Amino acid sequence: MAFHTGARELGWDEVLAPGRALCYGLLERGVPVLGARLHAAGWGPHGMVPFGYGAPVFPAARRRRGVYVADGPGVVELGNPLLEVVEGWAAALAAVPVLAWGATAFILDKVEAVKAPPFPAGQAVFRTATPVVMKSSGRDESWVRTRRQAWCLPGEPEWDAYIQANLRRKAETLGVDPDVTLEGVSWVGPKRSFAVAGSGGARGKKPGACVEVALSGAPQTLSALHSWGLGQANSTGMGWISA
Repeated sequence: MAFHTGARELGWDEVLAPGRALCYGLLERGVPVLGARLHAAGWGPHGMVPFGYGAPVFPAARRRRGVYVADGPGVVELGNPLLEVVEGWAAALAAVPVLAWGATAFILDKVEAVKAPPFPAGQAVFRTATPVVMKSSGRDESWVRTRRQAWCLPGEPEWDAYIQANLRRKAETLGVDPDVTLEGVSWVGPKRSFAVAGSGGARGKKPGACVEVALSGAPQTLSALHSWGLGQANSTGMGWISA
């Protein structure tokens, strides 16, 4: 979605967090029954929420240290592998000239549907535009739990296994071939934390890192994952793979 805004910057807590409410708000307008179902119980056997989005990007803005600049025209991407959800978003956007990104108004200029790549060879390289978030077991080498909530970063023990399991759960959720494999990690960005919005509007920070990964699997599965995102918390903007 291309837009313009009168804002000159976004607060760091407003870079990703407003997107979740926007996605659900559009579903409430376009396909309210499906939106309520996703919000209450998720989708498929694992109750996952199969949508993602990226942070607003302002290509012409001049960077300023310590500031998320919002000057000039902007672009924000939403993604979902379920046609019903995409159609609901499209129906809502056709009647909504202004998007509320938190307290900032984004005035819509253009909405364009972008198909996921087909991946006919069954291989893909994904690079995320927002950090990938994963939780690990929180156990030490003796398998004793040492932490209640353990965030796991790329390159750390368990990350590969947990991201692999997450990929397969997503495929099972969508009813596509779950035989998808993480072949390797070719790049890891710096650790970043972003404020995100959860159920009931609660906010907190989730840490992670942007990554570039190589995957193999059925072409349909890879296309579906490209439209959803990598890792956990995609419905809060984490792990977004830019179109």
